[in-house]
Amino acid sequence: MKTKAFTADISHFRYLANDGTAGTGLPAFTAEPAALIPLYKAMVLTRVVDERAVAMQRTGRLGTYASALGQEAVGVGTASAMRADDVLVPGFRDQGAQVWRGVSIVEHLSYWGGSERGSDYAGPRQDLPVSIPVGTNFPHAAGAALAFKRRGEDRAAVVMAGDGATSKGDFYESMNIAGVWKLPVVFVINNNQWAISVPRAEQTAAETLAQKAIAAGIPGEQVDGNDVIAVRDRVEAALVRARAGEGPTLIEAITYRLGDHTTADDASRYREDDAVRAHWKEEPLARLRTYLAAQKVWDKAKEEKLLADCRARVDAAVEEFEALEPEPLAAVFDHTYAELPADVAAQRAAALAEAEA
Repeated sequence: MKTKAFTADISHFRYLANDGTAGTGLPAFTAEPAALIPLYKAMVLTRVVDERAVAMQRTGRLGTYASALGQEAVGVGTASAMRADDVLVPGFRDQGAQVWRGVSIVEHLSYWGGSERGSDYAGPRQDLPVSIPVGTNFPHAAGAALAFKRRGEDRAAVVMAGDGATSKGDFYESMNIAGVWKLPVVFVINNNQWAISVPRAEQTAAETLAQKAIAAGIPGEQVDGNDVIAVRDRVEAALVRARAGEGPTLIEAITYRLGDHTTADDASRYREDDAVRAHWKEEPLARLRTYLAAQKVWDKAKEEKLLADCRARVDAAVEEFEALEPEPLAAVFDHTYAELPADVAAQRAAALAEAEA
C-alpha cells in the first residue's frame, strides 16, 4: 500500500546581484533609493562595532566575541522589517538587529564584557537577551508569540539563530507547536555555512534548511542573506502573515561567515583561505553601496563621512563602557532568578562572605 507523498518547491528570493545590479520587481519600499541609506548605514555601523570589539578582545578589554562579518544584512534586514512593539529573540550574532532596534553600543559591549547591565536595554525593553546556548531561544520565541495570541495583541516574535541550530530538538519542537497553534512568530535562520567548524553539508542531509518547515506544516523559503533588500522584504511579508493570524514562517537566509566563529576560534584550521576570499565577492555592504552609487544617492564623500561618524560613535561608546564601575559580586546571582532558590541563595551568601573575609 502506498500513500501520496507530500512535495513542495522552496522559493528563493534575491533582488540585488553580487555586483550590485538590481533585477526587476523591487519591493515598494525601494521606490526612493535614498530610503535604503539607513539600511546601509546600519550595516556599516555593525561592521565598525565588530572591528572594535574584536580588537578589544584581543587586547584583554572584552570577553569572547562573535563577529557578524559578512552577515550584516541578515540582522539589519530582519530588524528593519519589525515594528517597535514586536519582540526580538536573538542568538549571539545578531548585533545588527539589536542596534537597529535601539540596543546601545555601550549595552552591547557591556554584555560581551560580562556585565548583566548589557541585557538591561534602555530601548527595546521586551526584547530578550542574547542567547548563547545554541537553539534554546526558539521555545522562548514560541512562548512570547503564544502570549501575544492569548492576549489578542497585534504583535509578533522574531527569533534568529544559525544553521547549526536547526539540528537541535528545540528548533523542531518550537516550529511544531507554532504550526499547530498558528503562533505569530518568524524563524530567521542565518545559514552562514558553518556551525563552528562543521560545514553545512555535514550538519544535515536536508537539501535546504527551509524545507524543514514542511514537517511542521508551515511555509519555508530561502532568501539571499547578502541582499538586505530581500531579507527585509521577506521578513516583512512573514510578519504581515503572522499578524493576520496565518501562523509562523521559516526563512533561511543564505550567507557566509567571513570571519572566525568567535574570537576563541581559528577558522584557518578547517577551511581554505581561497574559499573565504571567493565569498568576499558576495558580501552585503559592497553590494548595496554599489547599487546606491549607481542610483546617484551615494558617493565617496558620503562614505568617508559615514565611516568617520561611525568610528566617532564607537569611540565614545568604548570610552563610556570602560568608565563604568565594576558590578558587585552579588550581581552574578541577583539577575539569575526572580526569586533565588534556597541553594543559590546559600551560594550567594557563601560567596559574599568569602569575598569579605
